[in-house]
Amino acid sequence: MVGMGALTGKQLALGGAALALAIILPPFMSPFGQHVLILTCIFAMCGVAWNIMGGYAGMFSFGQAAFFGIGAYTSSFLLLTFHVSPWIGLVAGGMISAVVAAAIGYPCSKLRGHYFAIASIAFAEIVRISFNNWEMVGAAEGLTIPMGKGGLANFVFNTSKLPYCYIIMIFLLLALAVGRLVSTSKMGYYFRAIKESHEIAQVLGVDVVRYRLYAIMISAFLTSMAGTFYAQYILYIDPASMMTLAISVQIVLVAMLGGANTVLGPVVGAAILVPFSEYSRAWVGYKGTGFDMIIYGALITIISMYRPNGVWEAITELVRREK
Repeated sequence: MVGMGALTGKQLALGGAALALAIILPPFMSPFGQHVLILTCIFAMCGVAWNIMGGYAGMFSFGQAAFFGIGAYTSSFLLLTFHVSPWIGLVAGGMISAVVAAAIGYPCSKLRGHYFAIASIAFAEIVRISFNNWEMVGAAEGLTIPMGKGGLANFVFNTSKLPYCYIIMIFLLLALAVGRLVSTSKMGYYFRAIKESHEIAQVLGVDVVRYRLYAIMISAFLTSMAGTFYAQYILYIDPASMMTLAISVQIVLVAMLGGANTVLGPVVGAAILVPFSEYSRAWVGYKGTGFDMIIYGALITIISMYRPNGVWEAITELVRREK
């Protein structure tokens, strides 16, 4: 098990170089390249959030799109109806997502494995169908966010994608900081104990239900933040694009491909999966519909066969060999 708390000097240097590159490169990238970078950071952030409940606590959720959508709809609705700043809407969306997560997590607190996964899919579908028929939030037509006056205060930038690049990088770093804190804290050890065995964790004095709720709520809050960012970036949301099972699956794939139960694994997974998907879709055009899913399948198959613990494990092993 390799987390950020166990990074060596070489790994830290590698991570620092990658961060410096991410900061320096965006101004020299094409608009499409910046778009791919933004999507990569969004899914990396969602993967880090999922990893807190799926990688550490062992709750394999396929319903993260619900929290992604709740964050987007909360900030957008508050902005359009009450002219509330998207930044305030971001926090409100995170809090609502955390409360909803606790409300659904408590009755599912005793479910494990595929039973929990099935329950999470059902929950996400209920949320999607509810929003799809909820006239107050636009129902199936969704919500359109006006361009308005650009600037950081309004969370809208009309002339360049660069501000979005740097804002989502900051969000991702915040999610990583939370992930590292959880990973190296007493809470993180409790999560891992719960993942290994509910019964043993209870014998050791861990309040299983409470700490499972903590994991779900933290994950939901961070995922909701990413949803708010996406809404402000795209400026249009609807249930068909925000709350689909495909988004939830991609979030899980990002974490599993990079390495669940590691802090940096989801970032590595997103850096591989999202650019491959976006560039392949651009190269083959509409005639290649579904080609990105073939790439998904091939990558996951290869990683599952040769690196079942994820790409991050392979990177750490390579660094160790070079010592």
